[in-house]
Amino acid sequence: MTRAADRRRPLRFLVAGTANTALGLSVYPLLLWGVPALHGRYLLALGIAQALSLCFAFTTYKAGVFRTRGNLLREFATFASFYLVNYAANWAALPFLVEVARLPPVPAQLAFTAILIVGSWFWHSRVTFRGRPK
Repeated sequence: MTRAADRRRPLRFLVAGTANTALGLSVYPLLLWGVPALHGRYLLALGIAQALSLCFAFTTYKAGVFRTRGNLLREFATFASFYLVNYAANWAALPFLVEVARLPPVPAQLAFTAILIVGSWFWHSRVTFRGRPK
């Protein structure tokens, strides 16, 4: 990768992260409010939103940000492991925030997402996509 392309990587990360966050934050309320079977089932809606968001985010980061070749299974496993830990924390925090703190599910999820954004750059740039660029 050229030095100029390497310097643009953080910008590409921000663009991809914005798209990923927009998708993730819009899918959750759309599922929660727009699918009658999910009304009141905020954790099921969260699980579906997380699965969709994980696949979309992996694709945008691999192809658009880090531009690595091969290593698909290793990278996906490493990528997913970061999010699975965060999803587990999210699954513990969201019921607490909704049931105990009495916050509405969507604002509670927004707050949790803000925390996730910060750690993702460091994990993905140093662990997930450390392979050879295209």
